[in-house]
Amino acid sequence: MSEVGHCFARYADDCNVYVRSRKAGERVMALLRRCYAKLRLKVNETKSAVASVTGRKFQGYSFGFAKEGVKCKVADKPMATFRQRIRQLTRRSGGRSMAEVIERLKPYLLGWKAYFGLAQTPKVWRTLDEWLRHRLRAIQLKHWRRGSTIHRELINLGAAEQVAKRVAGNSRSGWRNSDGDIKRVLTIAYFDKLGVSRLS
Repeated sequence: MSEVGHCFARYADDCNVYVRSRKAGERVMALLRRCYAKLRLKVNETKSAVASVTGRKFQGYSFGFAKEGVKCKVADKPMATFRQRIRQLTRRSGGRSMAEVIERLKPYLLGWKAYFGLAQTPKVWRTLDEWLRHRLRAIQLKHWRRGSTIHRELINLGAAEQVAKRVAGNSRSGWRNSDGDIKRVLTIAYFDKLGVSRLS
């Protein structure tokens, strides 16, 4: 492809070729079929197509247009898989300590961040970071259980008396409570100290 001036990306046997028009794309596809035939190989017709870049996926990435040009992002399917896996690793009924939960999270978060590090979606990363820490706060509240314990632990972490009282008073509303005043104490910086990797 480089010999005829086409841009392309290849990973193992998965390849995308980028051209300026559909007609050019059809010519390239015909060329690839001929080249593969000489090697006694076939183009996988069910996975291959001549299409707009915004309609295709490549190794978990998808593409879209912005003012700056084409940008890449994580495709919908791996994004859904990420959320599902995080839910599994942060189940509030798991009975594990916060340290154990974080240790289980670390390799997955680091691997995912390394693989999708080319995605140009800072707002998405910030949203996922906050969603993950929301789940971790819910786990912490679950571990503390009683309102008196929540109050004591938050005061020990430097919470204002009124904040500690409000959070302790809502101890039965774990998920909603973990996205309220407690965010002033169990901040992203707090989880940084515990070793939770940021995506953003």
